[in-house]
Amino acid sequence: MSARELITEHLDLWTGAVTHKSSAGRGRNGKIELTGIKKLRELILELAVRGKLVEQDPNDEPASVLLERIAEEKARLVKEGRIRKPRMLPEITEEEMPFELPEGWSWARLGNISQINPRNDADDEIIASFIPMPMITTSFHGEHEQEARSWREIKKGYTHFADGDIAIAKITPCFENSKAAVFRNLESGIGAGTTELHVARPYEGTLNQLFILLCLKSPRFLSNGENKMTGSAGQKRVPKDFFAGEPLPFPPLAEQNRIVEKVDELMALCDRLEQQVGDQLEAHEVLVDTLLDALISSADAAEVAKNWARIAEHFDTLFTTEASIDKLKVSTLDLAAKGRLVPFYKDEKPLKKILSFGPRNGFSPKECNHATGYKALKLGATTKGKLDLNESKNVEVDVDNSSHLWLRHGDILIQRGNASSHVGCNVMISEDHPGFIYPDLMMKIRVKEEADPRFISLYLSAPKSRQFMWKRMTGTSGTMPKISKKVVEAIPIALPDMATQQATIEKVDELMALCDQLKARLSEVGETRTYLAEAVVEQAVQ
Repeated sequence: MSARELITEHLDLWTGAVTHKSSAGRGRNGKIELTGIKKLRELILELAVRGKLVEQDPNDEPASVLLERIAEEKARLVKEGRIRKPRMLPEITEEEMPFELPEGWSWARLGNISQINPRNDADDEIIASFIPMPMITTSFHGEHEQEARSWREIKKGYTHFADGDIAIAKITPCFENSKAAVFRNLESGIGAGTTELHVARPYEGTLNQLFILLCLKSPRFLSNGENKMTGSAGQKRVPKDFFAGEPLPFPPLAEQNRIVEKVDELMALCDRLEQQVGDQLEAHEVLVDTLLDALISSADAAEVAKNWARIAEHFDTLFTTEASIDKLKVSTLDLAAKGRLVPFYKDEKPLKKILSFGPRNGFSPKECNHATGYKALKLGATTKGKLDLNESKNVEVDVDNSSHLWLRHGDILIQRGNASSHVGCNVMISEDHPGFIYPDLMMKIRVKEEADPRFISLYLSAPKSRQFMWKRMTGTSGTMPKISKKVVEAIPIALPDMATQQATIEKVDELMALCDQLKARLSEVGETRTYLAEAVVEQAVQ
């Protein structure tokens, strides 16, 4: 199958594989990664460096002749004293060749066809370009920004480079993200910048720098480089020997130019596909927001039923992303708290009238590395709406068995301090948990007999209650946002009779279960599409 067929016959796969990532923050949607198009870009690069993107021309001068000419040019420059004699790297063995090359191609080491990490010799007073890491992009064209500095300022303590040089970031995560550049239009033709670069300076007229850049950005090179990194976590770097010595596929110069031209064309196609998918997702989000806004603005249960019918008619096409399903969950809570799912009309009163608080907030006992039989929850135990006992730590405590700090069935835990998006989130404890206590940054409430704790937890999770708490958070810049017991006590609540509370809970549970089913199905579809995209890439490069 040709490269064009691989791409055009699987367009629905490339555009349909989308990964949704949750994102913290009030009113923010999760990030979207266009996984299929990302895989398509990887496929284009792999096809390019394996000689499968454009047809070979038997009239092209073989790469072996080009390599001989590079060796001659290098010898001439050494003889003239213009460069130092570089260390000749060994011939590439068959064991080092990961795949078969097309006719006319050769394997080459970057250290044999270019100068590695060269230095510039220039007058102190000239103006040169300074390029820190943030100015180096992940663009497939190796684009970069720059700022003018005197050479005197930047010649020491920085990496040197010049127009036409190729560079790639050597430190994590910049290397894995393929931050790389082909330097162009530098002030006075030279520059210096971040020390976290490996630089290759080709011999003039011997290769297409953008083709070498494609090799450095190819999945195989990045994966091999990541495996060869040295150093501690967060400070790992790709060694110079890998950069200079990793075998690269090297086609005839004319084919290098054709490959770069074709990659430009196909990457532009990827850009258009990304824009198209992005526009579709944005339009989808606007439609979901419009219909859900109408739903939660319904005046009564009858209007809810009418607006819900409009949504139900297009349910399968509306709730096709994690973000849209999460919005449906929030809308469900909003309707429940307003008495629109199951009708109830009662005057609002402060939550204080139906609550009893623990005598104080939790506390922070001494953590220990060994099991003591007692554990304290971490804040992560309650941030997802369900109690996660794995988010806990062993502690040494001396607390009476009757203490309010122990977790009992019906207790509601509320985060009083955390990142602002998590302040006020709560969970209801559905069963006793002997040996578990809650920490200082949580508060615990217990409801009186007239209220079902499940209904109160639901009510506290609804947008109206969360916004009430967020507006009353305290804390200055740089300090943790918090709410007080008084804030929770003041939350206005309309409390129906017990039968209506329980009917509301049942309706919410029913709709939440539906949302969870939608998410599970969505996850399966997303995984399948991603798997298929990966399979196509793997098959294409074999």
